[in-house]
Amino acid sequence: MNERKLYVIQALVMMALFLSTGCDNSTSQESAEETPSHLTADTDNGSITLSNGFGAYVVADNVGKARHIVVRDNGDIYVKLRDTENGGGILALRDTNNDGRADTKEYFSEYGGTGIDIYENYLYYSSDSVIYRVALDATELVPTAEPEVVVEGFMIQNQHAVKPFTFDEAGNMYVNIGAPSNACQEQLRTPKSPGQDPCPQLDRQAGIWKFSATELNQTQEEHGERYATGIRNAVALDWNKQVNSLYALQHGRDQLSNLWPEYYDSLQSAELPAEEFLKVSEGADFGWPFCYFDPQKNQKTLAPEYGGNGQESGRCADKEDPIMAFPAHWAPNDLIFYNSDMFPEKYRSGAFIAFHGSWNRAPLPQKGYNIAFVPFGEDGMPSGDFERFADEFAGSGEEIGSPGDAEFRPTGLEVGSDGSLYITDDQKGRIWRVFYQSETEKVALAE
Repeated sequence: MNERKLYVIQALVMMALFLSTGCDNSTSQESAEETPSHLTADTDNGSITLSNGFGAYVVADNVGKARHIVVRDNGDIYVKLRDTENGGGILALRDTNNDGRADTKEYFSEYGGTGIDIYENYLYYSSDSVIYRVALDATELVPTAEPEVVVEGFMIQNQHAVKPFTFDEAGNMYVNIGAPSNACQEQLRTPKSPGQDPCPQLDRQAGIWKFSATELNQTQEEHGERYATGIRNAVALDWNKQVNSLYALQHGRDQLSNLWPEYYDSLQSAELPAEEFLKVSEGADFGWPFCYFDPQKNQKTLAPEYGGNGQESGRCADKEDPIMAFPAHWAPNDLIFYNSDMFPEKYRSGAFIAFHGSWNRAPLPQKGYNIAFVPFGEDGMPSGDFERFADEFAGSGEEIGSPGDAEFRPTGLEVGSDGSLYITDDQKGRIWRVFYQSETEKVALAE
């Protein structure tokens, strides 16, 4: 017997002895988080492709339309659902037998939507008009305390109504309030209808608002601070602790050729405008609805609703530019900065982005449906181009004509305490856990 096989046998014996000691559930969960070499990928990585050296397995499946996700230090998982499922808008998952897959599944809360996070041992979650928090129990999976209102008084709207949020390290919460329209036209999505100027939606919508993370019963009008404006909708936002700054990704506008055929043909409309990656400083104005970002011209361009013809910048010349431009209509739905050490050095401090996928690139095939990675430098700016980290969510090598044809649509991201990356899907309700193994670990497990 060679030394490598002897080593593997000894390791397996030690693992069996450990699992037979009758340790409590929280201890076994923490141990699994701390020993990533014990994770085993599904043979097909749960039907997705990954960058070299990475594997994935399905933690849970068919759970409902899974949106944003947060993972507690003990391994418990909480997922916001787009619609209520089995009477609840939040899904709670727990692995009780330490095999890495959720075997306990409970639904709670009457509100579906998108935003969810943990801050100071409270689970925060949002409806379209209120942000709540509930104290997490030391042992119970589903919180038993009564929910508390953190912020209310958001305007009721039919478009871009979800309220995703993130926290800084100084006790502040940042909430995306989407614009309830495509381009603030006088008549919504109507050909040649001019834009409202000034746009009344900029008063309380189309931007990011700042609140106290801990004060209860706040209202937007009385307690909120408009932190940044001119953002059509930013479902994906995160606070980058490495540089102490807020980042977000904007969903670009739609239907340039449908609304303004004299300036744009259908192919141009499929490729315009870019999805913008924003570094968001206090007081920043990113130009919506007056402007969009043209990646071919590399400039903020005046929107046709406000007198533009697809060529000039006009009043947009002094608006904030993105730090990176992604292809049109990919629909960025979550952002997370990687500050753990499971993944190789190149991923440290970089950003993962979940692209939900397009619906409006006809006559071209729909695109997106992937997890992108962007490397970052110490200055808090991208240090290279983006790469596709996880792909084939829509289907293996297939071109699709509509999002309903996609097998999966990635939506939420979270980094576990061991450094694993969790990904959610709101098409079929699948949750993946992605991990990295060195070549030595993969050879040892294979023998």
